[in-house]
Parts: sequence; structure tokens; C-alpha cells
Amino acid sequence: MSNAMQNHPYDPLTPDTVLDAVESAGMLTDARILALNSYENRVYQVGLEDDAPVIAKFYRPGRWTRQQIEEEHDFTLELADNELPVVAPMKLDNGKTLHEYNGFLFSLTPRRGGHAPELDNPDHLFQLGRLMGRIHKIGETKPFAHRPGITLQRFVKDSIAYLLDNQFIPELLLPAYTTLTNDLVDKLERIKNEYHYNLIRLHGDAHCGNILWRDEYFHFVDFDDCVNGPAIQDLWMFLSGDRSNQTAQLSELMDGYAEFNDFNPVELNMIEYFRTLRIINYSAWLARRWDDPAFPMAFPWFNTERYWADHILELREQLAALDEPVLTLY
Repeated sequence: MSNAMQNHPYDPLTPDTVLDAVESAGMLTDARILALNSYENRVYQVGLEDDAPVIAKFYRPGRWTRQQIEEEHDFTLELADNELPVVAPMKLDNGKTLHEYNGFLFSLTPRRGGHAPELDNPDHLFQLGRLMGRIHKIGETKPFAHRPGITLQRFVKDSIAYLLDNQFIPELLLPAYTTLTNDLVDKLERIKNEYHYNLIRLHGDAHCGNILWRDEYFHFVDFDDCVNGPAIQDLWMFLSGDRSNQTAQLSELMDGYAEFNDFNPVELNMIEYFRTLRIINYSAWLARRWDDPAFPMAFPWFNTERYWADHILELREQLAALDEPVLTLY
């Protein structure tokens, strides 16, 4: 086992540290802790004396600056103040939402339950579209000043360089991967330069795992990846299946979205662009976190020759998808 595996950023985050951190924020715990599914950060449900449990989120050291996290909190609080169903960090008596203990930055949020939306349910898609329209209406009032954007350099070029520099690609697959990613970068560059769109504040990672459905209402959670970007970034992950399915899903989303905001149809040209960015960035994210013991346990299929062969096949499909006709609204 490498030194990195033995000394990862969360080594000091023991159960006692979690409890002491929550109590340092002025809450009296009952010593009950439940670890929740989270890999980039560490998230726990912590029981309180004479009150409902809270969710304590400990940010991965070195990932975001304090300013970047505070921008995330300010955005979610702004949405909550405008009666959007988001799970925002709790503002305690000192007026702060971001706290520090034993070298960790952490926040506390109320506990919310629920299950993922049903993306084959037109009513769910319509409601998601309405909520995204409202979120984006607020998001477009001003940009983030400190949070990074979804860029070709950050998500693709830096990711490919990391995988190659750290020899993650098996030698037998290296020529295919290198040739393919060069072709993808060229095509993505052309698409990026061809279409222009406004940048607004976004959730940034609006997949089903970050949306809770309960009692006929949705709640958006985990704005950890909020960014400046185009509106389509918060919408394309709701689309799945073949072209006819995606067209029908898009129609429901946009019908809801149009009730609160205008959508620039030029951004439909960017759906496969941003899907490609996400696919490449995801593989590099796993590679960058491979020294964290939580990752090999949670993703045992990663970094096998089979994984990289399948990844190359997926990228070939994306190269073809980038040339397919664009989805239309009607």
C-alpha cells in the first residue's frame, strides 16, 4: 500500500472528531452517527439531543477555497429566500454557514428524505423544468466570482493529461485512447467556437441522485459543483433513451421551463458536447481519487483493462454522437 493510501485527507476525521465538530458549532449531539453515501466529501447524519438529526458535510481538504464554498452557500440561501425547494446550509446564531474544526471546513443542513424523480414520468419532467426555470432566473442575475466554470480545458484537456501522465491507460490500449481523444478534442474545440451562449449560475450536477421527491414535491440538494455555465448543463442529464424518448422528455422539460424563463435553443447543440465533457472528466475524477481508500472499495471495476476498453468504446460512440442531428424542441 502506498503512503498516499495510508495518509489520505480524511484520516483525521474520526467519529469523535465529527461529534466534536458539530458540538463546536453550538449543537448538543446524542453521539449517534450514520455515514451517508458520499465520496468526494464526507457526509454524516448526526443525532441531536431533543432535536431532529442534522446532516454534517465535511469538505474534501484542498478541493474548494473558503470563498468558493461560501459562494455555494450564498447561492443556495438566495434560492431558499426566493422559496425554491433547495436544502440550504443552516445559518447558526453567529450568522455563519461554514465552520472549521481540526483543519476541516464543514456545514450543517437539515435532514431531508425522499427518492429520485421518475424520468419516464412526464409530470415529473414538467415539474423539474419549472423548477430549473426558476433557479436559472435567479442564477442569471449575477455570476459567480470565485467558482470555476465547465470548460474544455478543465474537464477534458486536463483530465486526459492527468490520465496519460500518471499511466492509467493500459499500454495495449494507449494508441487507441490517444488517437481517439485527439480527435475528440479537435471536434469539441470546433463546437465550442461555433456556438455562443450566456453563462449563468447553475446547480452544475443536476442528476437524479441530487434531487429528492417526497410528498409531491422535489428538493434539490448538494450544490457542491455549482458553476457558471449554460442553462442546458442543468437539463441534459434528465434526458435518456433513444432519440424519440429524448425528444419527448425535452418537450416536457421545456414546457415547464418556459413558464418561468426563456431558453436559448442554440444550447441544444451543446448537449452531446457537455455529455462528452462529463464522461472524460468522470474517469479522471476516479483516477485522481484512487489513493482515497473509499474509492477502490466503492468502484472496484475502475482501472481494469476491461474498464478502459469499455471507456474507449463509449468515447467512440460520443465521437459519432457529436455529428448527429440536434434535438429539437417541437
